Amino acid sequence: MAEPAKTPALTLTPTTPCGAMLPLRIGTLTLSEVDPGHLTAMAPRQGGALGAALSAAHGLDLPGPGRATGTDAARAIWFGRAHVLLMGPAPDPSLAAQAALTDISDGWAVVRLEGAGAAAVLARLTPIDLRPTVFPPGQTARTEVFHMQAAITRLADDAFLIMVFRSMSQTLVHDLRTAMEGVAARAGD
Repeated sequence: MAEPAKTPALTLTPTTPCGAMLPLRIGTLTLSEVDPGHLTAMAPRQGGALGAALSAAHGLDLPGPGRATGTDAARAIWFGRAHVLLMGPAPDPSLAAQAALTDISDGWAVVRLEGAGAAAVLARLTPIDLRPTVFPPGQTARTEVFHMQAAITRLADDAFLIMVFRSMSQTLVHDLRTAMEGVAARAGD
């Protein structure tokens, strides 16, 4: 009796949300994918001391509404009413006593838009006022980017961190590319 044919083993290769679509450079603008590390949604417990615990564990201030604290290595972002996002490090176990912690690392695409005209690119896609006097570095908003739910954080005068659900990463890159091309054409780049 003949042996049955063997099925070749499948190898799955992990990919980032934006894969080979990024980085992208158009004129003075650059769009690049960010490896955010761990993304942990934190919902503070009633009467808890999440601010003190976050400071002791990760050296981060608890952000107020519409604000972000920290650096690229570790950032705390206001993520909506009674929610804070810890981006970068895995959460210290001590935080669990002060907040409900949920790992959402695989659910988001994170990109960085930077360069002269970055605010003009986003102004084509989002309803928020991006003027530096209204939306300075450290400011964040849960909003829309074109038709997608998003979080936008201003990192510097000409740099923004943009987050959308992972399933929308291709649409995000497409919409940002189109807006970048429009801004570059207008500037003569």
